[in-house]
Amino acid sequence: MFVMAFGICLFIVLMQFLWKYVDEMVGKGLGIDVLGEFFFYAALSSVPMSLPLAVLFASVMVFGSLGEHFELQAMKASGIALPRTMKPLIVFLCFVSAGSFYFQNNIIPSSQVKMYTLLYSMKMKSPELEIPEGVFCSEIEGYGIYVREKESDGLLRDMMIYDYSQGFSNVQVTVADSGRLKMSTDKRHLVLQLYHGESFENLRKQNRTTNSAETVPYRKETFGGKELLIAFDANFNRASESLMQNRYIGKDLSSLQATIDSVTARLDSIKGEYSRQIYGASYRKSLREYAADIVSDRQKNLSLRAEDIDFDKMYEARHPGARLSLLNQAKSSLERTGNEYTFNSAVLISEERELRRHHVEMHKKFTLSLACLVFFFIGAPLGAIIRKGGLGMAVIISVSLFIFYYVIDHAGATLATNGMWLPCQGMWLSSAVLFPLGMFLSFKAAHDSVLLDGEVYADKLKKIFGQSVARKIEKKEIIMYSLDRVAFAARLDALLQRCDTFMKQCRRWIPYFVFWANAGEDGAAKRIADEVEAIVEEGNNSEQNLVLNKLMDYPFVGHYRLWRGLSKYGRRCMAAGWFFPIGIPVYLLACFGRKYLLRDIRAVRQVTEELLEIIRSTHK
Repeated sequence: MFVMAFGICLFIVLMQFLWKYVDEMVGKGLGIDVLGEFFFYAALSSVPMSLPLAVLFASVMVFGSLGEHFELQAMKASGIALPRTMKPLIVFLCFVSAGSFYFQNNIIPSSQVKMYTLLYSMKMKSPELEIPEGVFCSEIEGYGIYVREKESDGLLRDMMIYDYSQGFSNVQVTVADSGRLKMSTDKRHLVLQLYHGESFENLRKQNRTTNSAETVPYRKETFGGKELLIAFDANFNRASESLMQNRYIGKDLSSLQATIDSVTARLDSIKGEYSRQIYGASYRKSLREYAADIVSDRQKNLSLRAEDIDFDKMYEARHPGARLSLLNQAKSSLERTGNEYTFNSAVLISEERELRRHHVEMHKKFTLSLACLVFFFIGAPLGAIIRKGGLGMAVIISVSLFIFYYVIDHAGATLATNGMWLPCQGMWLSSAVLFPLGMFLSFKAAHDSVLLDGEVYADKLKKIFGQSVARKIEKKEIIMYSLDRVAFAARLDALLQRCDTFMKQCRRWIPYFVFWANAGEDGAAKRIADEVEAIVEEGNNSEQNLVLNKLMDYPFVGHYRLWRGLSKYGRRCMAAGWFFPIGIPVYLLACFGRKYLLRDIRAVRQVTEELLEIIRSTHK
């Protein structure tokens, strides 16, 4: 199952990766060997991302199938809890995570260097030349070719060629009735054979005069057949792998750490040198040195210090022309220093971004490996809770969760690369979010939670909006105590009388202080609700399907109390209702809910009458 899931996930991730670079492969005449090599390296690079998705996919399928066929319930009945069932798989996935880390640290750098080098070479390859009809083709650098019509045998009709490879001021124009286009043997030139045409060329480059008013000579040539040789390299040339080997994608863990240490030390040294240079060129140091010179010249006042000199008074003592000259000098010095260090800061920002990418790549080797375990702790409990095997539900859940993981991981990596977060914070964000989710789901699955049971939430919504919730009663295969029809009928008569009494005495509005004195609970309605549940429990021992079906018509009598647990607080509820304003809206809400209580009591009375008729008719 895991191998099948891994194959499916690898295919999905690989297609997503190739779709990103499909424009670099289409229309360039690449051989099947080049494309096959690129697909192979891309598949290797997609393995670390595919493994967590495969673990999630397989765990949801396996545990969902076990739950659907009640095998998990059988294990629990025999004393094997869900965590114990998961232990062997956890050990197996620890080895998978370790293998994923080894794969990323030793194989991925080499495969990514080869893949991105091959991708760069594919980008540099010239596309296959296809000259369209009726428009100018500018795919050949320095040339514009127009063809009015193309015939099936490759003959081109009414051609026009603009050669501006020597500049737009030295354009050579050639027109021909027809022609053919073919590639040279070495695939480095295009050979254009033209028939019955003319060519026009100005001789501006041969005119040595500088008088612009003088006429520029040109040359006209008429030909019956002519060949043009155009430089066009159509070969596939591989770039050197040294372009990518020094990047972060081509380094293992030790190389990344060594690069981080060396670059950090170099950047710290450069920043220290820049700070000293900025201080050396600042006005503060210059003024201090100037003041020191003044102090050394004034030997009469030996107690004078550089800090005691008032430079503002010295500036005000100068005439306006000298002050303007000083301001212009200061402005030009600041602009020169600002421009110089703006360039230096741009260089530092680029190097710091590359350093952060090394940090991100180093953390990525750990986070992708740990993601295998994190997704297992999510997928296995989810499968046990939803109890649905097969591909459909597993694909929906796996893809949804993986997209959620990918968005968080990509956002964290982007924040870490841009320097807004620390690399460890950005790269471990996805694990910090999903690992608690996995622990929560594991806890719920171990305690047979109905967390993802849609019927439970639907029933709760029905209760909130006052709708009836259907009962579910199954016929017992073995009945320990048979139903006593006489006693059961007497019990139904008593319930019917109790309902009649309640309907006569029940009022839509309860006195405010009585409501809070009873902690918001109607005792008579509560006794009817308890009696209904007891009758349903006793009637479930019947062998007749008519009785069982009619028992399912009994509603769950509610709204006799505002919410569970309110009666525990007794006098405190009474005090809150009497002395605090919150008691009024709570009281109004409870009175509004009593219309649903009256509806349930009427339904109980009707079902009881029908059930009595069934019991008495079968008893006869």
